Amino acid sequence: MLRYFIQLSYCGAAYHGWQIQPHDNSVQETLEQALSVLLRTKVNVVGAGRTDTGVNARMMVAHIDVEAPIANVSRFVHSLNGMLPRDIAIERVWPVPDGSHARFDAMSRTYKYFIHTTKSPFLYDKSWYTRPGLDFAAMNEAAACLLRHIDFTSFSKLHTDVKTNNCRVTRAEWTPLPVEGCHVFTITADRFLRNMVRAVVGTLVEVGRHKIDVAQFERIIEARNRNVAGTSMPGHALYLWEITYPDAITSGIEVLDGGLGEGFAVDVS
Repeated sequence: MLRYFIQLSYCGAAYHGWQIQPHDNSVQETLEQALSVLLRTKVNVVGAGRTDTGVNARMMVAHIDVEAPIANVSRFVHSLNGMLPRDIAIERVWPVPDGSHARFDAMSRTYKYFIHTTKSPFLYDKSWYTRPGLDFAAMNEAAACLLRHIDFTSFSKLHTDVKTNNCRVTRAEWTPLPVEGCHVFTITADRFLRNMVRAVVGTLVEVGRHKIDVAQFERIIEARNRNVAGTSMPGHALYLWEITYPDAITSGIEVLDGGLGEGFAVDVS
């Protein structure tokens, strides 16, 4: 069997998350169905992670195994896109060394959460709307606390099947966007827990509204108790933004576009 990585993007509004659900539509199942028809055999897709209901992905990576080499990768991408709905787009496909894994070999993942405080008919389904007055300086001071901790049980969905709630956060900050009233929260870590980013943002919003202060935010982290953290934010404003991989995995991209060294990270912003 030969392994290929697939990079795709999708709007999550019509899906109950990435992972296959017993009775609900998912991105993974939609992709598997299209690939199985295209390759004329049952295809299993393994993703780099899971996004929840309504969450978007500017960059998701998955892998598949095939019995024979894909002779024309560009044509394969074109054909696959033609079979998928308009809210899922295949960006590239490339061969990887044996044993490469879309989930376990990922070095980092970055999420972005968008909010706006100026009413706009063009943003409501892509960004979270709230009234003006958030204290972003305090929210950034609180966000910096995340870099000092590794156990994020307080921001994890309850009763998950993970072995550890430890994550190493390397970036967490709010920045203004060039559109009036718009800000984005960017967070990067080696891994994320289920619901973690939405719970972090919900708790930071409480800091921004002065319902809790920075010291209380840090105590929430230290409590390792989901019940003391803030609400989980709506999924429509959250985007899986970037995933990085070692060069050994990304070398096959040269087949398509000349290579992207130094750990794969595509920037289309």
